[in-house]
Amino acid sequence: TLQKKYYRAIYEKNRTFLCKGGSGPSLRNVHMQLRKCCNHPYLIDGVEKRVLAERHEDQNIGDDGDTPKARVNHLVECCGKLVLVDKLLPKLKKEGHRVLIFSQMVRVLDILEDYLVDSGYEYERIDGGVIGNRRQRAIDRFCEENSNIFVFLLSTRAGRVGINLTAADTVVIFDSDWNPHIDAQAQDRCHRIGQTNPVLVYRLLTAGSCEIDVLSKQMS
Repeated sequence: TLQKKYYRAIYEKNRTFLCKGGSGPSLRNVHMQLRKCCNHPYLIDGVEKRVLAERHEDQNIGDDGDTPKARVNHLVECCGKLVLVDKLLPKLKKEGHRVLIFSQMVRVLDILEDYLVDSGYEYERIDGGVIGNRRQRAIDRFCEENSNIFVFLLSTRAGRVGINLTAADTVVIFDSDWNPHIDAQAQDRCHRIGQTNPVLVYRLLTAGSCEIDVLSKQMS
């Protein structure tokens, strides 16, 4: 519901709603703001601060306050894609799969990292700020025999080439790139020599949104 409200407000350029109680997003690039909203409304300037303030004032939070479970539930209920991820990951873990999650936006990785920490999943992460030895150590920890690291978070451009992650057999494309070759290179981190398992790729798209345009451009 929150996501729908902000998507419509951005689409209609409703500054009164978007700037309520403080600053709001720039609407010079509406399409980018819509794509951010599809990934998580917290990517829109001012939303996280406003929503958390309202949540902490809400008497329905209960005596448990901000427990890890409460934080996870809140992050998930704000975003359709996270609803799916929250259902998908327990199933994949139970079946013994290991997962790569790609996003173009570092802030999305931040949100996913918060989700994984509070959910108790072991993970590694590579984005443009993780370079050199830190990058290689993260790869080695994920790929070592009997590693208990379940998820690897990667920014699409930082993690799409030069990395062999055949320890994983599942890829989640959290948001698609305009260039289909970028996403294909990301998927190839699993599809490499040494992969012994079938590889499954999930591409997350928000129905009825601008993300469908991105997919149609990729396929044209």
